[in-house]
Amino acid sequence: MVLTPECSVELLTLMVRSRLFEEKIEELTNTKLIHGTTHLAIGQEAVHGGVSPALEKEDWIVTTHRCHGHALAKGSPPENLLAEFFGLRQGVAKGLGGSMHLIDLEQHNAGSSAVVGSSVALAAGIALQLKRMNSTSIVVAFFGDGASSRGIVHETMNMASIWGLPLLFLCEHNYYGMSSKAQDMVSVDSLSTRGVAYSIESCTVDGNDLEAVWAAVKQASTFIRQTGRPYLLEAQTYRLAGHSKNDNCHYRSREEEEEWRKRDPIDLFKERLFERHVLDVESYHQIVSAERENLDSIVRRLIKESDTLSLDEAFGYVYAQEELL
Repeated sequence: MVLTPECSVELLTLMVRSRLFEEKIEELTNTKLIHGTTHLAIGQEAVHGGVSPALEKEDWIVTTHRCHGHALAKGSPPENLLAEFFGLRQGVAKGLGGSMHLIDLEQHNAGSSAVVGSSVALAAGIALQLKRMNSTSIVVAFFGDGASSRGIVHETMNMASIWGLPLLFLCEHNYYGMSSKAQDMVSVDSLSTRGVAYSIESCTVDGNDLEAVWAAVKQASTFIRQTGRPYLLEAQTYRLAGHSKNDNCHYRSREEEEEWRKRDPIDLFKERLFERHVLDVESYHQIVSAERENLDSIVRRLIKESDTLSLDEAFGYVYAQEELL
């Protein structure tokens, strides 16, 4: 499975978009233009660019509280995502969900949740319904190394194996669950080995290598469609940002962070494309400039043309039978 030059540039652009989007979120949070907590995935862009683009359009994803890049990769427009952060009605959840609760049913994104591990069980429910419908679509359940030890994740793996659900368990192993280092909290070196206990096919991939992630997801999704069995894929990566906006990362060294910065997924992939003569430095800078200007333009427009829900409307969506989306 090899990426075409055109697809390679598209996926690099997607990773850049994800990085710049989250940097913009950090900027807007620090300047008090948006409120509420945020969980950035800076450094994990190879998972964003390597998972959803390797799926079929009708495949579903269910994400975690660290969900911005996944929503972008599945096709949600940056403008609607940014509007959600501003609490505007044109947001993907009409401004009611914010950073941790992004949902876009049109893009087959069933939503994210602040409850660690809960997305896995929800994904299993969707997968069960797809199976009942004889659909060829699959579901991807994202979770982290911290969530990998939660009971709901293990219970769902067990049931998915028993029922034969079209479910890809996608573990973003970024080595930290909040401030807890995985090696101190997880009983195995590789989280993919936990699939053995549930008779689930599994593998581990370099989560900072976009092509490796893309190929692994292609292989896993093919396996699921052909066998009707679940699959566990562990992507080993690293979050360069803190756990949330107020995290100064006192629990890890700057030397450790610098070592991982040397394996920045965007830098690794762009250098590979340079070597293959798929892209040159000038073209790369043009991509970055265009993506940055687009985000800046969106923010200026949202600030100027803000359209917020009234409190009555917000409560109406919560308590009435009217559908939100």
